[in-house]
Amino acid sequence: MSRTRTALLAAMALVAGATGSAIAAVPGDAGAAAVPCTVDYTVQNQWATGFTASVTVTNHGAAKSSWAVNWTYAGNQRVTSGWNARITQSGANVTAANESYNATLATGGSATFGFQGSYSGSNAVPATFTLDGVTCNVDSGGPTDPTDPPDPTDPGDRVDNPYDGAEVYVNPEWSANAAAEPGGSRIADQPTGVWLDRIAAINGAGGKMGLRDHLDEALEQKGSGELVVQLVIYNLPGRDCAALASNGELGPTEIDRYKSEYIDPIAEILSDSKYASLRIVTTVEIDSLPNLVTNVSPRATATPNCDVMKSNGNYVKGVGYALNKLGDVPNVYNYVDAGHHGWLGWDDNFGASAQVFKQAATAEGATVADVHGFIANTANYSALKEDHFSIGDTVAGKSVRESKWVSWNRYVDELSYAQALREELVSLGFDSKIGMLIDTSRNGWGGANRPTGPGATTSVDTYVDGGRYDRRFNPGNWCNQAGAGLGERPQASPEPGIDAYVWMKPPGESDGASEVIDNDEGKGFDRMCDPTYTGNPRNDNNMSGALGDAPISGHWFSAQFQELMKNAYPPLS
Repeated sequence: MSRTRTALLAAMALVAGATGSAIAAVPGDAGAAAVPCTVDYTVQNQWATGFTASVTVTNHGAAKSSWAVNWTYAGNQRVTSGWNARITQSGANVTAANESYNATLATGGSATFGFQGSYSGSNAVPATFTLDGVTCNVDSGGPTDPTDPPDPTDPGDRVDNPYDGAEVYVNPEWSANAAAEPGGSRIADQPTGVWLDRIAAINGAGGKMGLRDHLDEALEQKGSGELVVQLVIYNLPGRDCAALASNGELGPTEIDRYKSEYIDPIAEILSDSKYASLRIVTTVEIDSLPNLVTNVSPRATATPNCDVMKSNGNYVKGVGYALNKLGDVPNVYNYVDAGHHGWLGWDDNFGASAQVFKQAATAEGATVADVHGFIANTANYSALKEDHFSIGDTVAGKSVRESKWVSWNRYVDELSYAQALREELVSLGFDSKIGMLIDTSRNGWGGANRPTGPGATTSVDTYVDGGRYDRRFNPGNWCNQAGAGLGERPQASPEPGIDAYVWMKPPGESDGASEVIDNDEGKGFDRMCDPTYTGNPRNDNNMSGALGDAPISGHWFSAQFQELMKNAYPPLS
């Protein structure tokens, strides 16, 4: 979100008495260069005894290799936890020092960190801030302040749910592939996501449409109504550190290329006034942030690549940068990928992942206001709703959570997970109006094997296994799953807290090759895509359940498309 908009919102909040903000002069304004640093301190969420805040410091002096911001509270505020900085407090005095991954602060550069605190009585914004002992320029952020002029690109006109009252863009390239399949015309008019999975995809690679081509086509489809365009932002450095099939072109340290060659060009195109009438929904970096929780040391599921990405901070930096840049475009709606219940539903993953999402949403100049919502089950297979068993059921003296399938997970399907995660994120300071998307492109699990009732009550395992729609060997299986089917068709506002069911993963596009295939897209081979693979700790050493003869990720896979249509639920007519 732009600093000028932050100033206006904060000033309004101060009048209302609910939140507070001290806003620095905006970098680039006439007086900014005359001060050594500026600070934006914003209370994002406040309740009777606590609050969350975001602080952005901008350095106008010489470049720094380390930094520390100090302030003093007038009241009894206490910092209880923080992110993106090492925060300590002595009495009323607070110091926030850099982490190893954000120690560099260039001239004109900014760093953002956040924290949760407690208070009683008043929660006044600190009057003075210093950067390395030098007092920064801070103003009240009032709406009449000459350093805070109205922002003509203020994204405050976004609608609450971009899918309400709107059609959704049909990708003509996917539609043609679907229509060319026997029976495919039944779904060829469904909207799917456009995946920007490498730099070349922005302008069009291998004869395919580029971003502007899709947006121009979207304007044609839009006519006089409202239209949503769904884009998948997917090219982080060291991408998909735990799943080799979807590795990308950028190495673990190439964060600067990600920013300048990938995000910046996308943001520039999306900000073209020609496309201002479109509602542009972005799914931001699938499968990245959850890896920093579940697939790092000392977990049994750790991989060296994920340890590297946690250590260098480039997943957090990349997501934060993308949210910041794309969030400045008034008609862009950012939805951050949030894994799925079979990945993050366990107690030791759920809250920790939400904290990482908050960390990324306040990195690289981003704020929680740059996040319109989150998306669950992207390109995955977890059932939308399991009707034949619930987390509270007990069978033969054992809880459903004790079954091998649930394995102490707190959730059994995507709807319950998405709704619960939304509540958790709001409690951490995200806007109470954030909405969730659920990718239902391949989670129908219909066909002849779809259960019609609960399993036998002989044991908790027979009960769950006999009644579950999701027929995978393990909820950790993710590659080209045999028996999967198309799920609920895309629709807006299907359930409380859910903005839409979407087909963000285009059905029929492979998750990864079932054997090694040389390619120029940077995509590797993952044994989880090999139908003969007997598994690893991430899927409890089960068979992979993958279809054979699969092409590399993103390429058309006719056999999978036919499988999805055959097992669609609701069935295709």
